[in-house]
Amino acid sequence: MSTQAAAMTRRHRPSAPVDLDLVLPPFVRGAGDPTSQVGRDGWWFAWTTPDGPVTLHLVDEGGEAAASAWGEGAGWMLERVPDLLGARDDASGFRPHHDVVARGWPRLSRWRVPANGLVAQMLVCSVLEQRVTGREAFSSQRQLVRRFGTPAPGAGEALGLVCPPSAADWAQIPSWAWLRAGVDGARSRVVVRAMRVAGRLDECADLPLEQAHTRMRSLPGIGVWTAAEVAQRALGDPDSPSFGDYHVAKDVTLALDGEIGDDARMAELLAPYAGHRYRAQRIIQATAGHRPRRGPRRSLPTHLPTRF
Repeated sequence: MSTQAAAMTRRHRPSAPVDLDLVLPPFVRGAGDPTSQVGRDGWWFAWTTPDGPVTLHLVDEGGEAAASAWGEGAGWMLERVPDLLGARDDASGFRPHHDVVARGWPRLSRWRVPANGLVAQMLVCSVLEQRVTGREAFSSQRQLVRRFGTPAPGAGEALGLVCPPSAADWAQIPSWAWLRAGVDGARSRVVVRAMRVAGRLDECADLPLEQAHTRMRSLPGIGVWTAAEVAQRALGDPDSPSFGDYHVAKDVTLALDGEIGDDARMAELLAPYAGHRYRAQRIIQATAGHRPRRGPRRSLPTHLPTRF
């Protein structure tokens, strides 16, 4: 499809009210993310689907989502707009068990766990975020996408959006380019191995959630945290809390317990929300915020290693 081709369009009215401004922020990977843009005219994303690159534009028009898409992946993406806006996520059985959750639930009741179906692409983003600060990870992604991605088709190109590399292109990025972008060999090897089986990963979008997690975690370097990060964006999984995160367990346990605890304690506290543990986590984080940070900030690296 030509980058000048007319947009394909679709309108979707969710069965229950959904707030795009609550659902879509997890897809924005930091300030200056070349794959996303948000403004008064709605949400813009540049993604690479199994059918090819796509620019997706979403805007709320009176409770109905108006979607426009350009590029080879336009049809693929428009088919998944309902899932992207939470159609797979049924919140009807959710009940608050703590005061902080009860306070936050009315505002967050219009939030749904999205499922964009791009498992391999979301996996790359999550691997880049392993063991580093968000700022470092977003910088790495920004550099790699701009260098090895492709200009977004249609209206996305005028906005300066860039589609991420295809799975084959991720797998062919040379080691020096990963290092120049601040990605160590441990993480780059995980991405390269995963992209060699990207088709099998993308099949997870149509598997039962338990099987999808098992398949993702069968890959070396993909643990519970990384699989959960993917499931929260690509699979619409409301029951995958962020175990293994540096901050989440501390924030959640402090909000529910009054004391800072670990993953094991967070698991105990979230147990009453079985089936909706990630939903509870998000409500707690949005309502209670983060615990006070203490101590010096980590200095971010600003140079290449002197030896490879």
